[in-house]
Amino acid sequence: MCAGNSGSEALLLKHWAKWIILALLSGLLSGCASAFFLFLLEVVTTFRVAHHTMLLGLPVAGFVSGWLYLRYGRDIERGNALLIDEVHDPKRTLPLRMAPMVLIGTLMTHLFGGSAGREGAAVQMAASLTDQLSKGLNFTAEDRRVLLMAGMSAGFASVFGTPLAGAVFGLEIFTIGKVRYEALFTCMVAAIVGHETALALGTHHTLYPVISSVPVFSLPVFVSCLIAGLCFGGIGMLFSWGVHIMGDLLSKWVSYAPLRPVVGGMVLAGFAFVLPLGPYLGLGIPNIKAAFFISLPWWAFLAKTGTTILTLGSGFKGGEVTPLFFIGASLGNTLSSFLPMSLPVLTALGFVGVFSGAANVPLTGALMAMELFGTPIGIAAFMVCVVSAILFGYSKKLHEGRLK
Repeated sequence: MCAGNSGSEALLLKHWAKWIILALLSGLLSGCASAFFLFLLEVVTTFRVAHHTMLLGLPVAGFVSGWLYLRYGRDIERGNALLIDEVHDPKRTLPLRMAPMVLIGTLMTHLFGGSAGREGAAVQMAASLTDQLSKGLNFTAEDRRVLLMAGMSAGFASVFGTPLAGAVFGLEIFTIGKVRYEALFTCMVAAIVGHETALALGTHHTLYPVISSVPVFSLPVFVSCLIAGLCFGGIGMLFSWGVHIMGDLLSKWVSYAPLRPVVGGMVLAGFAFVLPLGPYLGLGIPNIKAAFFISLPWWAFLAKTGTTILTLGSGFKGGEVTPLFFIGASLGNTLSSFLPMSLPVLTALGFVGVFSGAANVPLTGALMAMELFGTPIGIAAFMVCVVSAILFGYSKKLHEGRLK
């Protein structure tokens, strides 16, 4: 019996040692990749803001990016959708070229003024680099699932500076409502290491105000959170459907894939030179930060929604999360004129609420709210994120005819 127990303990020790080492390596790779990416992103964004005429090159940048993916990246063009498919049905190691391809594509989008985010590049680089660790290790399909989730967690945590939200994101985004708690430890270690690695390499994350003046939870606050959550879920639906509809229409109208972002780039650049859309291009971080202190134009969330739909729907590379932060923060800013909650509180709730609904990650959103804005906002954020995610999920089932 003693020998049997010793053998079981040795196997258990070997199992945990394997996942600790893999999580550490995943975090290191992801943190380094995110730090490098964020440094380059800051460089190209600064240059683009100082040279407004760069927007004229957006159609050309779209063609070059589209041609590169057509020529060298057909099997990785679906980005995050490919990652999700690999988690649900692991078949082969992600191509290593996914990392440089999405890096180049995203930087080109931002250099020439497209409206996109940054997490798409971070999580795809992290996942593709992490997945290389599975080569030669005789991994089972379940092992690869956990490894990919760890890479996603590390990428998310290191690009936004939110290790707790990052750990849960890797679980929620892949399992679509069914959290795999046995993988939580691996995702947590990878997220923390990725975050700390990025910081050690000089990454400076955006700082948002810590909100301590959250109203005591009461019936009016409950009703306000319910209304806000429904609004955030609704705009999340509009955004998601808009991106897909734009992509479908251009696929039907333009058969040659590299020309689709050319069309989108021409339309976006044209609008931007006629209308005051400058603040709604790129990441839009200055406007997000301003939303916590001053009233933005009531239509700000619609402007950002439109520019991002044009950018991503026509095939430019980049993430959705930061634009969703912008859309949610500006919508919350507008709702503060109608709901009995302060401007900073509703801005913070919108920041995470739209993202939680559109990505179906309410736990990630609530944790992110507490990490960025302070723990007092946790209860309100949790309610808003859950309501937004439920509404988005309900509408998706209704749209697909799966509602019972």
